[in-house]
Amino acid sequence: MEPRRASRQRAPQLPQPRGELSAALLAALPGDDGVRLPTDQVPRADPFGEDLQLALYVLYELHYAGFAGVQDEREWDPDLLGLRRALEQRFLHGLRADVAGPAGVEEALSALLTEPVKPPADSVSHHLERDGELWQLREYAALRSLYHLKEADPHAWVIPRLRGRAKAAMVAIEYDEFGAGRAERIHARLFAELMADLGLETDYGHYLDAAPAEALATVNLMSLLGLHRAHRGALVGHFAAVEVTSSPGSRRLANALRRTGAGPAAQRFYDEHVEADAVHEQVVRRDVIGGLLDAEPALEPDVAFGIHATGYLEDRLGVRLLSAWRQQRSALRTPLQAARRAEEAEESG
Repeated sequence: MEPRRASRQRAPQLPQPRGELSAALLAALPGDDGVRLPTDQVPRADPFGEDLQLALYVLYELHYAGFAGVQDEREWDPDLLGLRRALEQRFLHGLRADVAGPAGVEEALSALLTEPVKPPADSVSHHLERDGELWQLREYAALRSLYHLKEADPHAWVIPRLRGRAKAAMVAIEYDEFGAGRAERIHARLFAELMADLGLETDYGHYLDAAPAEALATVNLMSLLGLHRAHRGALVGHFAAVEVTSSPGSRRLANALRRTGAGPAAQRFYDEHVEADAVHEQVVRRDVIGGLLDAEPALEPDVAFGIHATGYLEDRLGVRLLSAWRQQRSALRTPLQAARRAEEAEESG
């Protein structure tokens, strides 16, 4: 069976629950007013656990493509927003308790700008470039699809919250991310073509059930920061961390795809990011961050927090992936082959 091409018009199905919080939310979303949302249980939940991260991810998706069987009006349902607020506070509390680093932006960026002589043990891109197997690249692409099939969308929320030089520079970078006016060059579409080359399903949100909490958290951070004006500085910091690390990481991933014999579309996505993000990194540092802090210098600790929080969550994901792969185990909650067999059984039945 050939993988389907990506479609943002078809809303994804609701995922399977992973605990009491997500179970209650998923039961309530189709419109069952009799389901109680357990907001009072959120303070006891693991801020990085499967249950909380899935519930938060599902609530954020109401602001993106939504879900099949869930009315669009639920996006602004007061009870759902109340639950989301409690989940966000728990997640942010966990991040602020665990994330450490200097409050200065230059100090926060300096660690990202220097390529280490010896690759770090938890670097996924270094592992994939050197030792990665094709099945590991497929798993990596499946997990990253939760963001890359909506690439640049969460960061676009910061545009109305910026002014002058910072706004102009941010829009210029986002213009590139969205294909510079050409639909076939939109980065989300290029990633769908990468997935097709790897024999993966390309429907938006298809691999949500397979993604562990560590992967969900990296996407949830973007949505959390993007949806709150109060976190505009942290979102700029997140954006800077992504752009600064993207070019060297993309080069390693492109090399890994070539080495393992992936198709040309798979390589094209990362080749595109090697050159483009090298330019974006300079613009982000000089004009987006520089322009924001010229206008609002008090936001510097927030920008630094966004940088550090991004690295913290990426490191957690790296540990999850590499600890499994080095034992030749799938890092997914549902291995890709098992997921395919389940889909085929459902279709034949």
